[in-house]
Amino acid sequence: MLNALALQTLTMSHTKDKTYRLAWIIAVPLMLCLLLSGCAGVKKLSIFKEEVPRQELNLEKPTPLQLEQLRWIIITSENANEVFAKLEEQGIDPVLFGLTDKDFELLSKNFARIRNQLKITNDLLEQYKEYYEPSEEKDEKSK
Repeated sequence: MLNALALQTLTMSHTKDKTYRLAWIIAVPLMLCLLLSGCAGVKKLSIFKEEVPRQELNLEKPTPLQLEQLRWIIITSENANEVFAKLEEQGIDPVLFGLTDKDFELLSKNFARIRNQLKITNDLLEQYKEYYEPSEEKDEKSK
């Protein structure tokens, strides 16, 4: 019985060796074929040979903001009682949000900076649009 078990073990290991050898015999040429044929289909790039027309941006100008109208009431030490009385007559709760004259200047400067940044952004948008969608007049001048 021991001889039969040893013979079976030898036969199985011999079969495993044949299987691995057969797998290598098939796998190596197949991998070489794939490796060589993968590189055979490379085409030359024509980046600098052909001019590709620029795509249009199709960007619309942003619509101007429709802001709510504010009502500014200037309150001084002389007219404070009168202003509060008028507000109470109109049914408005007289709450005071105050700015000093220097704070109002800072608020004005901040709004000027915001307007300036919006102008820069709009100009940049115009430049992009001009680059991607040049006007016909400039095309004729360049020719």
